[in-house]
Amino acid sequence: MRWGLVPAWFKEADPSKMQYNTANCRSDTMMEKLSYKGPLLKGKRCVVLADGYYEWQQQNGQKQPYFIYFPQTEDKKLSKPDMEGEDEDSKDRKLLTMAGIFDCWEPLDGGETLYSYTIITVNASKDLSSIHHRMPAVLDGDEAIRKWLDFAEVPTQEAVKLIQPTENLAFHPVSTIVNNSRNNTPECIVPIELEIKKDTKVSASSKIMMNWLKNKSPKKEDDCDGLPRWSSQFIQTTPPKKTSSSLIHQWLKKEDGEPSAKHPKIQ
Repeated sequence: MRWGLVPAWFKEADPSKMQYNTANCRSDTMMEKLSYKGPLLKGKRCVVLADGYYEWQQQNGQKQPYFIYFPQTEDKKLSKPDMEGEDEDSKDRKLLTMAGIFDCWEPLDGGETLYSYTIITVNASKDLSSIHHRMPAVLDGDEAIRKWLDFAEVPTQEAVKLIQPTENLAFHPVSTIVNNSRNNTPECIVPIELEIKKDTKVSASSKIMMNWLKNKSPKKEDDCDGLPRWSSQFIQTTPPKKTSSSLIHQWLKKEDGEPSAKHPKIQ
């Protein structure tokens, strides 16, 4: 099937001319929009299989990709890229089972029928909400899968109750090589270690030195070189500079006072 649902009522000759994205279908509106409601009421429910899916966490202007999947058994945990025997190893992995809706579109010229599907999405579970606010509707367990696919015995209103967030998922950060869709190697799902920025902490010895610099009064030194010394110099009160007005004021006070012996007052 093609990912991106093309509804049966689409009238264009070329399905690529769909003007809106139908790769994902929101669970809260799937019974309102004709593209999804029609197939659902006809029992066109499917399960989309995958090793897992990627989601990008936005943090400080950066996008960190995560790989999200069902928890694996101990011998199938993802640890390192192994190109040889990868297909053999993947056979025993527990695949992610996502709920989907499909439809069949027939070209106007009578060509081959196109089968296409969409993945239903729900609000993210508590664990995944820190990465993204949405997630696929994962069918967890054989019984949930059986009910979703059994359109003959399980009516639509009962089946949609299975569309819920699930906490039974594992995830880990992966390399940004997945940002390029052309990269399709086992390395894309290998866990990586994220660099954690550590807050700068002041050591005990640094605190002692800072306190000493704050309180210690060093001996007076010759400051003829004009360079600053200890911080205690900067908290001393600087004597006010004499301005021209203050000099005139002092001169007038002398004029109003007693005449000087050396400079008799002029009559």
